[in-house]
Amino acid sequence: MKNILIIGNGIAGVTAARHIRKFSNHKITIISSETDHFFSRTALMYIYMGHMTYEQTKPYEDKFWAKNDLNLIKGYVAEVFPEKKQVRLNSGATFDFDDLIIATGSETNFRGWPGENLKGVQGMVSKPDLDQMEENTKDVSQAVIVGGGLIGVELAEMLSTRGIEVTMIVREEFYWASVLPKPEAKLITGHIEKHGVNVLAKSELDKIEGDVENRIKQITLKSGKTLPCQWLGIATGVKPAIDFLKKSSIETDKGVLVNRKLQTNYENIYAIGDCAQQREALENRPPVEAVWYTGRIMGEALAQTLCGNPWEYNPGNWFNSAKFFDIEYQTYGWVLPNPEAFISDFYWQHPKQEQALHFQWNNETGNLVGINSFGIRLRHEVIDSWLSEGLAIDHVIHNLKKADFQKEFSKRFYKKIRKAFEKENSSTATARS
Repeated sequence: MKNILIIGNGIAGVTAARHIRKFSNHKITIISSETDHFFSRTALMYIYMGHMTYEQTKPYEDKFWAKNDLNLIKGYVAEVFPEKKQVRLNSGATFDFDDLIIATGSETNFRGWPGENLKGVQGMVSKPDLDQMEENTKDVSQAVIVGGGLIGVELAEMLSTRGIEVTMIVREEFYWASVLPKPEAKLITGHIEKHGVNVLAKSELDKIEGDVENRIKQITLKSGKTLPCQWLGIATGVKPAIDFLKKSSIETDKGVLVNRKLQTNYENIYAIGDCAQQREALENRPPVEAVWYTGRIMGEALAQTLCGNPWEYNPGNWFNSAKFFDIEYQTYGWVLPNPEAFISDFYWQHPKQEQALHFQWNNETGNLVGINSFGIRLRHEVIDSWLSEGLAIDHVIHNLKKADFQKEFSKRFYKKIRKAFEKENSSTATARS
């Protein structure tokens, strides 16, 4: 029986623990400084908006952990000693291990702006961040969010439900234009603005200024423009939370460096989730993936390895989903804002409603490489199989109704989508049903 120690109780660490328990009777200890129990991090915004309580975000009853012989420790790991097979908490307590899993997730990536340590300046990636936001936004009338992305739009929606005036600062021409192709970025920017958020494009934060009580009172942009605010949300990305490893000999870069089996430079030490960095990136995937479902896959794969069935991390086709206020977003495969010359694309937008589909394909082979959907919920298993099988774009267009949850939408618009595609791509399209 092994003594397995897991640092972090997010989706990656807890998935690993649950699956190790399924396959073995190894001793499992989970250390976390964030919360006593695992909770759904993606639900934090709904606590702030009053849609859920913290207790409702916990997938398992508190008795689940003892029932499954999973030992939970509340504490912060200050240092790891690989050669001694030991970790030390900031309390001074030590824990030994046979195998160590580092699953510490990510944290807000502050950029060193003057004044970023003022009260009322913060990110939003953890339960303590939520508690701090709850306290810091009391009696606030004006808030600014620096950066777009998924965290930025969540913050905008959260603040808007409290009647707080929100301005979003983005460097590009439109919201999230570094990820979304221009038509989609323009669509979502307009949707955000319809919800009362002022999107200040082509702007960058220069400095943050405070009052005599060291609370933020305004920001200054690089253009020289000043904006009064009592709260500033930092949504300029996240970084792996690995500062506690600085003194150790575990190899790191942006994250903890791992191979395909999620193993570090020590054969008995592993890293999974947002804090792990692949030594060799998988296709177009970034070496650090701060995505919920990839953390879950890493946890499952590592559990197999630690229970005698070596697995390599293989997340399959890229997928992500989110919500921009009222618009649901799904992305499958790769739909890039600036694709290579051999990639063709087709964008369709509903003439009256905020619904859109964007397809990209290899114009040499005709094979689909990615789909973005906005306000149209697609069936993951169908799109995933099309990508895995390398199906042609004309086949995809002619069979879209097989991938759609919204049958009424299918009946009314998929013929129009097909005709628009064929008109725009007459040399590519074929009459395949």
